[in-house]
Amino acid sequence: MKTNEGYSRIVTDESLRETIPHGSEEYPFRYYLEDIWQFDFHCIEWHWHPEVEFVLIQKGTADFLIGSERYVLGAGTGIFINSQVIHRFEAAESVIIPNIVFSPSMLAPKDSLIYRKYVRPVLDSTAECRIFSAGDPAHGEILGTLAGVFAVQEKENGCEIKTEEQLLKLWRLLYESMDITEKASSPQASVRTQAQLQIMLQYIHKNYSNRISLDDIAKTVALGKSSVLSIFHRNIHTSPINYLVNYRLKRAAKLLGTTQNSVSAIARDTGFENVGYFCRKFKETFDVTPGEYRRTLVGS
Repeated sequence: MKTNEGYSRIVTDESLRETIPHGSEEYPFRYYLEDIWQFDFHCIEWHWHPEVEFVLIQKGTADFLIGSERYVLGAGTGIFINSQVIHRFEAAESVIIPNIVFSPSMLAPKDSLIYRKYVRPVLDSTAECRIFSAGDPAHGEILGTLAGVFAVQEKENGCEIKTEEQLLKLWRLLYESMDITEKASSPQASVRTQAQLQIMLQYIHKNYSNRISLDDIAKTVALGKSSVLSIFHRNIHTSPINYLVNYRLKRAAKLLGTTQNSVSAIARDTGFENVGYFCRKFKETFDVTPGEYRRTLVGS
């Protein structure tokens, strides 16, 4: 078994939307065989995409942060992640996850009866994700069908029509397993909240090297501090300031590997006013000092 090469990080825009295309315009489907442990910092960072995603944990146990929830899932478990749902995967060991990401338009044209009756209700439902347990007999057929999709891809010449056949079956089983009568009670509120989060993230990404307070972040969306804290905790499970500090640390780690600037200069350039605080937070996050981190990169 060989995991995909060339992907060590998730590439997103300022709204955390993934920018790498999944498939092509005429065939918007992509299969990946990945090991979370091989990604930068042993995690697949926060991102979202308009496509839907199905994941199978083939080996190991990891934390899957999907929408507003955290799940600790082990081998044999499957996951459906709905369109536009933000998610992050964390590993403390090698965790092999074959997965597929595809546009719902693969299933049926958007103006068709099939799309209106069976696809759109799932996309518009309150379900951010769906977990399929290997120990649940009701989920056996779904997991088996998902494995069948993977099997087609792992042949030298993946057959598109067989993939389409399996995807339609997989979607039918998903649809039948869900209570799709329960729609989002306030879809506009959900869209507005996501937009507000993206505006605040864009502000942090653009201004992280400057002094930023919670008040500054809240002003970008004209909300109170308590509302901003709630949006961050509900959607990405951290506070705005913790997110800012972690973002600064990741930018600093990149500079340590790509420049010869001193540690103090990098701390200053990434928004840390106190070098001692920067070094302490860096070691808490990466388990090594900035100097050790740079030497490790040079040695590799």
